[in-house]
Parts: sequence; structure tokens; C-alpha cells
Amino acid sequence: MSLKRFASIALATASLRAQPAPPPNPIADGGNSDGFDMAPETRLEVVEAANAKIKTPLPPGPFAPTWESLKKHYRVPAWLDEAKFGLSIHWGLYAVPAYHNEWYEKHMYAQFRAWHAEHFGPPDKFGYKDFISLFRAEKFDPEAWAELFKKSGARFVAPTVQHHDNFALWDSKVTPFNSMAMGPHRDLMGELAKAIRARGLKFGISNHGIENFQFINPPKDLADDLRAKHADLFDPQWADFYNYADRSDAACEKFLINWWDRNIELIENFQPDLLWFDNGIDQRYLDPLKLRIAAYYYNRAIAWGRDVSITTKKAAYSPTNKNSQTIASIIDFEKIGSRSPSGIRTGNWQVHETIGSPAWGYTNDLKAFPPGVIIARLADTVAKNGCFFLNLSPKADGTIPQDQQDTLLAVGRWLDVNGEAIYGTHNWATFGVGGGRGEKGLHVRFTVKGDALYAIVIGMWPAGEVNLTPIAAPLSLEGKITRVTMLGAPDKLGFEQRADGLHIKLPAAAPCEDAFVFKINGLKMNPPTATPDGNPL
Repeated sequence: MSLKRFASIALATASLRAQPAPPPNPIADGGNSDGFDMAPETRLEVVEAANAKIKTPLPPGPFAPTWESLKKHYRVPAWLDEAKFGLSIHWGLYAVPAYHNEWYEKHMYAQFRAWHAEHFGPPDKFGYKDFISLFRAEKFDPEAWAELFKKSGARFVAPTVQHHDNFALWDSKVTPFNSMAMGPHRDLMGELAKAIRARGLKFGISNHGIENFQFINPPKDLADDLRAKHADLFDPQWADFYNYADRSDAACEKFLINWWDRNIELIENFQPDLLWFDNGIDQRYLDPLKLRIAAYYYNRAIAWGRDVSITTKKAAYSPTNKNSQTIASIIDFEKIGSRSPSGIRTGNWQVHETIGSPAWGYTNDLKAFPPGVIIARLADTVAKNGCFFLNLSPKADGTIPQDQQDTLLAVGRWLDVNGEAIYGTHNWATFGVGGGRGEKGLHVRFTVKGDALYAIVIGMWPAGEVNLTPIAAPLSLEGKITRVTMLGAPDKLGFEQRADGLHIKLPAAAPCEDAFVFKINGLKMNPPTATPDGNPL
């Protein structure tokens, strides 16, 4: 076995061991936290006033902007239940400074003020807006990106079309701050959507725009200086880009109407298979607008003939503020760990995870995890009945760093051999053994499809045999094991079910790296645990 493979396996095993201890609630049944959490700090009256000024009629269809109507007509798309693996992308102006993380705009006016001044100049001379001309995407090749995504084994791609910084990566008619009018002078997302769909993948959009209204909060001395100079944050021609100089109720109304306009433009331009929103829409006072967008989107999808879904964090589309009671939306958990399910959660859900560290957007010190780490996290998520949503971090020039490409391609090669144990599967009675903090020994994750049980053994190739303890003979498992094979290997394997577990003899060589999969036939399996509304059983 090569040293490279040994290192990859060791990191994969360490990844599972390093996860935080499970929270008290294994299904992560939480919801909205106190505070605004990136939402515009406004009131229901302001939102209702904005909603009343929107003249766009709802398309014909069964969905009305009420909880009752959304609940009655929404169903989780079958393709999403089958997919199990998708990609997101954080790409934007923040990739130009490539420092710390994708919240550079927020930090450059506060704790990174000295660093920014040293590298680019003080904000009155070089503000965040000045990164637009440096964001050229001159090496962006949507066909190459889409081909990489296809080879990764992902079944859908939902890039961030607008982050907290308010810059739109599409050819927009409702905001001048877009990639066609400025910077690259290209419809980046339009080109990418076409290339992705040409390869048979689903295309979604991730919109963080609601966070922009109060994203920037400079210290008083800097704000006073910029105000006196009518510079940057207080330059009138950039007022609608920053949304800092005026945060009155009237300004918030205008912002919310534009947020609606951008969403409708995205829905109409891209006919997205997924519409993903970040934290900022979780506040209940935003419900009138959220309900209206959902009704618009779902009615339009009927006309397109597409099965689509909204995806959100926390409990944005749950009037009870519980993420186990969402309406017309699939819950997304950020990162494997204390905020995501530590056990099996039935229904439909996602885990959003980075391909490397330390950020979501590209930074000069971002390093991709080796494939074994990503494969381990994919298997862990799917075994708990979730869908793994992996984020990529391209550079400002439009290239995806080679280490990220290498990891993606290796995951794709693994799925070429073992995808049967991932796509279209659901959880078993237990999600696995091992993989907790500090645990040593075998690390296994189980999935089910039809009458087959899959055991994904992560991060090791033991000598001789493997013992799967959850399949011990005395346990009340219906049926009798008739056949055990390994995905990617040609022959049946010898096995014996004993009181301490199912002992399986290994072939001479592993069919793939980082993890291998047993397929076990003969036992009676539990039925799928997806639900029509996505909520846990």
C-alpha cells in the first residue's frame, strides 16, 4: 500500500474521530435563535409595507402565499431524495483579497482595517467596491467546471449567485452591481447553468442577499471620516451597493423590494431546481415576503414541468420555529458536528460542508481536505439519511485550485465503484459503528437500498477479515444472509454470522482507496424513511 494512501486513510479516520461530541438531540431538532442573525433589523410593518408595493402578480397555480397552501401542495422532489451528493460554490469579490474568509467586506472596515490599508489602501481610497474591477474571472471556463462536477459524482450544483456583499454574478436588469455590467463583463451564472444542465446535472441557486442590508458596521471614527469625505460607504453612487449610509425604514422597504425583484429575476432566468437561502431569512417578520416568493416559485415550477424545492437553514420556513416542522422547505445544516444530526434523522435534509479549511470562499491559505476526509463525511451523512452538500472555493480568476480538483476527482472515482451504496439509499436501523471522538478500531457506516444492506468501511484495510458487530447472530434481524460481496470486486466473499458479529473474509486487494463497501443480501431491510414534506417521521 502506498504512503500516499496510508496518509489519506489516516486523515479520513482522524476526520471522523475529530468530530465534536454528539449534542443531546441526535436529530439536531433546533430552530431559530434569538437575535437578528444577519436579517435586516426591521419590523413586520416595514416588511408588510414593502410587500404591498410589489406589483408582480403571482403566477397561476395551486400555491398561495399562506402556510396552509404551501403545506397542502408541496412535495419533496424525488430526484433530490435520490441524489445524496451535490455541490455548492462560494465565488465572488472576496476571492480577490483572498484573506481570512468570504466575509472580507465586513471585516475590512473593522478588525482587518490595518491589513486592508497595508495591502490595498485606506477605505476612502480603496473600498470594497474597488475589488469589482479586479474581479475579472479571465480564466473562467464553465465547460471545464461542469465537466469536473460531472466527474465528481455530484448530482446537482447550486452556486452562490450573490453573497452578503450584494454583487450579482448574473446579467441582471434589477441591479447595476452585476458581473455583466462590471468586473468580468460576463453572465457568469448563465454560462455555468447552461454547461451544467448540458451534462444532465440539476442546477440550483444559492442567494445570501438578504444579509446585505446590515452586513457592514464600521467603527465610529471610520464612519465619521468617510461621511465627511462623502467617500466609499457614503458615496451616493454606491449607496445601494453598500446599504450603509441610510438604514431608515424607507431604505429597508426599498431594499426588500429589490430583494424580491432579484429573486424573481433569478427564478425566471434560471428556472432553478433548488432555491437555497442563508440564515438571514429566518426571522418571522419576513414571512410575508418568504411566503410570496415560495408561492411564486412553486407555481412557476409547475408551468416549467420541474420538481423543485426551497432549501434553508434553521427554521426559516417553519411558523413554529422548529426545524422538524418546516413547510415547503428542506432543512440545511451547516457543517458536520454539533449543529447537524449526530444520529439518524428521517425525512429529508442536507449538510453543507467545505472542501477545505479555513473558509468557504477562496483564501490564499485554503487547503483542500484529502479525498478520504470527504468520502468519510459523505458516508456519514448518507448513513444518517442526509444529503451531502459540498462547497468549492474558486479563485478570482475563475480557476478551481488543483488540490480541490484532485479531491473532487478522487471522490468521483470512489463513487464510480461504490455509488450503489450512496445514490438512492436510506438509513438502516443503526447508522454505523465507530468514528466518534477518540475512538479506535473499525469505522463503518450503513446504508440500505431495496433488499440490500451496504456496510461502508472507512479508512482502513484490515488483514484477513472484518467483523461487523451490528449484524451479530443473536440480534433480532429478520431473514438469513445469503450472499456477501464487495463493490468493485468480482467474487463472492466468505462469511460467518457469529454471536459477536458478521465475520467477512477480505479479498486479496482493495478495489478502491479510502473506503470499501460490502453488499449484504438476505436480511429483511427497513423501508425508505423519506417523507413527502421532508420532516422527520
